[in-house]
Amino acid sequence: MGRLSSRTIVAIGGGKTEDSIRSYTLGLAGKERPSVMFLNTASAEDARGTLRAFQALSRLAEVELVEFFPWPPADLRELTLRQDIVVVGGGNTANMLAIWRVHGFDEILREAYEQGVIMSGSSAGMICWFEAGVTDSFGPQLEGLRDGLGFISGSGCPHYDDEELRRPTYRRLIDEEAFPPGIAVDWGVAVEYVDGELVEVVSPREGATAYRVEPGSETPLEARLLS
Repeated sequence: MGRLSSRTIVAIGGGKTEDSIRSYTLGLAGKERPSVMFLNTASAEDARGTLRAFQALSRLAEVELVEFFPWPPADLRELTLRQDIVVVGGGNTANMLAIWRVHGFDEILREAYEQGVIMSGSSAGMICWFEAGVTDSFGPQLEGLRDGLGFISGSGCPHYDDEELRRPTYRRLIDEEAFPPGIAVDWGVAVEYVDGELVEVVSPREGATAYRVEPGSETPLEARLLS
């Protein structure tokens, strides 16, 4: 089980997770080699993607791969609760959430989060923690997803600087369609939340950051550059 008293989420704005961001996230566990659960549900458990993530994470942590096909492990709750960090890969957010909910994994994640297990992920693995998010889950067009896990209030939008339609879609949803205001995150940038509040923005590259997006306004946030 996680050893932290606070509830922590590190949400990453998509793209390849840089080593500096990965080290930052895993370092929050305060252990030399934390225990990490990796979930590639959103990408239909693509073998190559899972292998790449396992290789990258296993340099720094003890990694447990959890799959939901043909069914999840019988000890899923116990397995999740004894992790230090849960890392969620990218892909189809809506499909991932549907699969998790069928198996009651959303409730398990909530329990783990409340007990101090760090939650993290990129792209779909970012969106899922918010109440709402901008996604291509329903086709090549971007749409608003309004039934996220809700561990963080408001909405989240990854890929803000590397997909040209993300910014205008997010702004339209918030400005015109009563979408919950929230945070937009550039490619590779990570935002850390503790007990539901944003505490830090960290970036692997100059000029990349996150933004507070509200009706009629967009405010860039100061990001700490990681070496």
